[in-house]
Amino acid sequence: MPKITEIFFDCDNTLVLSEELAFEACADLANEILEKRNIPDRYTGDQLIQDFVGQNFRGMMISLQAKYKFEMSKDELEEYVKKEEDKVIAKLNAKAQPCVGANEELQKLYDAGNYGLAVVSSSALRRVQASLKKVGQDRYFHPDHVFSAATSLPKPTSKPDPAIYLHALEVCGKKAEETVTIEDSRSGALSAIRAGIPVIAYVGSYPGDQKKLEMAQLLEDLGAKVVMKDWSEFQDCLKEIEEIQAKAKPAL
Repeated sequence: MPKITEIFFDCDNTLVLSEELAFEACADLANEILEKRNIPDRYTGDQLIQDFVGQNFRGMMISLQAKYKFEMSKDELEEYVKKEEDKVIAKLNAKAQPCVGANEELQKLYDAGNYGLAVVSSSALRRVQASLKKVGQDRYFHPDHVFSAATSLPKPTSKPDPAIYLHALEVCGKKAEETVTIEDSRSGALSAIRAGIPVIAYVGSYPGDQKKLEMAQLLEDLGAKVVMKDWSEFQDCLKEIEEIQAKAKPAL
């Protein structure tokens, strides 16, 4: 099997603690959309996270329409996508923090220079860039290697569609087996697995031991190779993946 030479990172709640901030803004807009249609249900940010974690806002709104059986025009959807992006970026610029230990591991990887580094996110590119910049991670990634399922593709999509990972592989000039990705959500892990990329499941951003255990089990059941509870475990997890890959039989 080829050696791993590229590391892909999800952004939201993998590198940057951004999901809670983003979902606060998303909940406000989702509730506005429901109210317009006289649908009595309302969301908190936490409830949105439970229903739609790992999806970008466009994906959430498509799921919301399916759940409540209504339709938004393309123009209305685009208007809300833009509103959401602006609201989330304002919150991120004010409050975003790095995931505990992520900056230290990125610095080690950057200094060693043994791997290419790229970000592969469902979120809009402006939002990803704002998150990385706010927490000082933008220095570790070439701007052309920050990928967004909402922005970087000819047709916007969202994880678990593997399109954004396939696009990142193409741009970085890598085969799936030469890469590894770190993902924290079901949709993110599925996106990478469907693209053939081995996954390190990061559960460090989930609240409480029970939730961490549940997510670890869920992501392993989906096919994640290794579980990482804290960024301090990253080098060991990477080594474990490299050993698994080295033992794998090459495709005939």
